[in-house]
Amino acid sequence: MNPVDMTLTQARAALAANTLSAHDYALALVEVQQQQAGLNAWVSQDIPALLAQAQACDDSGACSQADKPLAGIPLALKDNIDTLSLSTSGGTAALKNAQPLHNAPVAQSLFDAGALLAGKTNMHELAFGVTTNNAYTGATRNPWQHDLIAGGSSGGSAAAVAARMVPAALGTDTGASVRLPAGLCGVVGFRPTVGRYSGAGIIPISHTRDTAGPITRSVQDAALLDSVLTGAAIGLQAASLKGLRLGVPRDYFYKGGETEVLDRMEALLSQLAKLGVTLVEAEVQGLGPLNDQVGFPVALYEVMVDLPAYLASNQYKMSVDYIVAQIASPDVAGIMGSQLGADAMPLAAYQAALQARVHLQAAYAEHFASHRLDALVFPTTIMPARPIGQDETVELNGAQVPTFPTYIRNTDPGSNAGIPGISIPMGLNQAGLPLGLELDGPVSSDRHLLAVAAAIEAALPPMPAPKR
Repeated sequence: MNPVDMTLTQARAALAANTLSAHDYALALVEVQQQQAGLNAWVSQDIPALLAQAQACDDSGACSQADKPLAGIPLALKDNIDTLSLSTSGGTAALKNAQPLHNAPVAQSLFDAGALLAGKTNMHELAFGVTTNNAYTGATRNPWQHDLIAGGSSGGSAAAVAARMVPAALGTDTGASVRLPAGLCGVVGFRPTVGRYSGAGIIPISHTRDTAGPITRSVQDAALLDSVLTGAAIGLQAASLKGLRLGVPRDYFYKGGETEVLDRMEALLSQLAKLGVTLVEAEVQGLGPLNDQVGFPVALYEVMVDLPAYLASNQYKMSVDYIVAQIASPDVAGIMGSQLGADAMPLAAYQAALQARVHLQAAYAEHFASHRLDALVFPTTIMPARPIGQDETVELNGAQVPTFPTYIRNTDPGSNAGIPGISIPMGLNQAGLPLGLELDGPVSSDRHLLAVAAAIEAALPPMPAPKR
């Protein structure tokens, strides 16, 4: 097997067995990165440092250490996650040369486990968008078709993993930003229960909604990163498809989807039923109205509190006004600029949104409990990737629809409730574009959700690599 096609778990096993050297592995990944430079997945890298660290791993024998589960593995980090060795820009001009005081705890956990920093990946400016069409850093392109979006806001991380530039990456997810690009790029994207991973040292939008999340090419790899980030025991307890109970909430998550997406979902649901899965067709009560009350009021209010706190934590001598004045992407400039004046989200609206969130969480908890569900199952997105530049509207079933809310429609409710969700590839459509399947689980059911996802992944055909 070409080393670049190895999953994280496979590469780690080869390094531990001394059948692959860390230097050769890193060099092979770098060659792909250079071949695929047109995807614009990276914001910053230090390739000489990466290769030197890989050689040191070989020379010291560290790659064989059992207590270093990521030893010798180059990983990518979204460029809103603080690192000491590379600046953290958030994809915006004002922070271009911003040097954090510390590694973010999630980054430090990976480094402590032996991971090497392959670089910082491109993102939607300040993470406020779903396309990674960043007017400052340039658009990240989808590895499957280069004129299409990679999704956002962690588009660079997903593109890098899908294109075999790295075996895995970290992104961040406020309403869709790990799972959406994973779905559009044909990889795995895991959003944990909010609070499972530390949010410190990450350029924020909302402490209520934000979380880091792994992007990988297998569920097993996502579970490995989850173990490293939480200290949980490595290895998933196997879940059997026979006896699983999956909720199928059609009214909210399926209606209006692109025909081919829905047809693929129906075929998959039929396959799962034949394998022993019980499908429970029921709706989460009040989901749509409750979710509408939560998302934007929480994000827009909290960003004006959390972003200044982040700047202060790194002793940056700049204001939010200074950052907003230099935003290049029109969509992000409009959102952030609206919060500087009289139209800023009022405290009363924010408090009402938090109360609605309590009701949303209760609705999810009651739904999972009353139907005895392991997870909900639905399309990650109701359409595949669309052309770069269609930031305001995209075509869906013959009509123009708003880009942002359409892409996050299915991922947003679980984000607002703070429950775990994972997107796994369910194959390619007739045009050769990836389609994603999402599973959302009860709060704090992260390891079980990963096990369920692994069982479903095993029942699907292997995902091919995009052409290089």
